[in-house]
Amino acid sequence: MTIRVAIAGYGNLGRGVEAAVTNAPDMELVGIFTRRDPKLVNTATSAPSYALDDIASFANKIDVVVICGGSATDLPVQTPELAKSFTVVDSFDTHANIPAHFANVDAAAREAKTIGVISCGWDPGLFSLARLYASAALPEGADYTFWGRGVSQGHSDAIRRIPGVADARQYTVPVEAAVQAARSGSNPELTTRQKHTRECFVVAEEGADLAAIEKAIVTMPNYFADYDTTVTFISQEELNANHAGLPHGGTVIRSGRTGFNNEFADTIEFSLALDSNPFFTGSVLASVARAAYRMHEDGQVGARTMFDIPPALLSPLSAEELRAHLM
Repeated sequence: MTIRVAIAGYGNLGRGVEAAVTNAPDMELVGIFTRRDPKLVNTATSAPSYALDDIASFANKIDVVVICGGSATDLPVQTPELAKSFTVVDSFDTHANIPAHFANVDAAAREAKTIGVISCGWDPGLFSLARLYASAALPEGADYTFWGRGVSQGHSDAIRRIPGVADARQYTVPVEAAVQAARSGSNPELTTRQKHTRECFVVAEEGADLAAIEKAIVTMPNYFADYDTTVTFISQEELNANHAGLPHGGTVIRSGRTGFNNEFADTIEFSLALDSNPFFTGSVLASVARAAYRMHEDGQVGARTMFDIPPALLSPLSAEELRAHLM
């Protein structure tokens, strides 16, 4: 059975999904549906492009829609709406709002008898699973999550909105001393400032007030005010040459105790080092699309997260192949 996949939205993440679906042995890319003029969408493959408003007419030709919204405000609207017609997968990543998003998608999907798998990727997603497995194995312990060194697209966008800024890249950088403290098994209490720093590379417009820009960055609430932040002004040429990529990664660590008297110290660690954040995330989304299709074919409906997916459903391999090669 070939799973027919559509992509809703097209940017860096959409390109990542496109690559993963194109290379999957059991998937076919039906098309890319965008709010932009489809004629202006330059896909990396021969995938056709359509207007997002026309997606309903493809109801009998699509098994799963992978939603790649352009901003954090897109998915809370798009996912429940598309779940009224299709089984869907998204990468909603505002952790605090996941319960509300889940409830909205669940209501739409149950009424339509579809599946809506939300918040897929690596955090939330694979890192969420790492935290779950680790805390189940080590119920007496503490979790630590470190992100980076990598580009934060949301924080970079926040800098670019500051008056006088022409372009910018922001890197999240874990503090090595904090990582080692988490690995030590001593279960330290680490503040936000102790765990990460932020590095900002900024291209200023000609004649802009550099001191004002730097102050606006380092005092920005919810983004930089709680971190030790450095701001370096560079040229557009240097930014293009040295900061054009979108690398990222991170580590989940859980340290805990086992034994009748908690006499043994144990540490579990899961880490990622990614050349391309959107292409890796796109690959995770494609695997979840496979699982969503299989769950829907099994008669399931409603919202799900990666917590709810049996691991075997993510793989193109059969159960027999998984037992023979991965156990």
